Amino acid sequence: MTRITIIGEGQTEQAFCTEVLSPFFAEKEIYLHNSVITKSNGGIVTWHALKKEIINYLKHDSKVIVTTLIDYYGIEKIHEFPHWDEAHSKVSVEERMDVLEKGMFEDIDENLRYRFIPYIQLHEFEGLLFCSKEVFDLCFDPSEFKDYSYLLKTLEFDNPEYINDGRSTAPSKRLERIIKGYKKPLYGTMLAKEIGLGNMRAKAPRFDTWIDKLLNSRGG
Repeated sequence: MTRITIIGEGQTEQAFCTEVLSPFFAEKEIYLHNSVITKSNGGIVTWHALKKEIINYLKHDSKVIVTTLIDYYGIEKIHEFPHWDEAHSKVSVEERMDVLEKGMFEDIDENLRYRFIPYIQLHEFEGLLFCSKEVFDLCFDPSEFKDYSYLLKTLEFDNPEYINDGRSTAPSKRLERIIKGYKKPLYGTMLAKEIGLGNMRAKAPRFDTWIDKLLNSRGG
């Protein structure tokens, strides 16, 4: 039996892990425990604080796999993630994520890191919800849309991971503009369940690679 602890950023990610990921992995006898970042009760923290939580989980259970589900949106230089400057010398955002994740991995004690799978969501978890116009139409009545044309514009991204990280144009900010009274955990989970994990994986390559790594992981 494989056990995986996912350290996430907030209630939306936690609900996604519980409602979407856990049933999928349980069918394969992989059991997930999801937890928000303790120090901030879900918000992004410095690498030092996050690293401490990762190590605590790895030391507490010698067989558990530990991974992260944190958004690139919101992480800044002041959070002191390893290899930050090197990562931001890269033009490709995928390369930036690879460098940051490699830095996270290498900064964990070598006796523990074989059970650690770093993952940073590009740019924000809510980007994965922009995979299907049909799902939005199914989940919401026309009267519940605040700006339907902006939804159509956002859905023009072939890869939802590329939806940018501007203060007003990040995926979560777009959802607030598109849907009246958008409630992150409730609506996010509803959309994710309707979209389905398979459609998310097909649309979002980095996310798909992370899921593959978890499926192929084994504890000590």
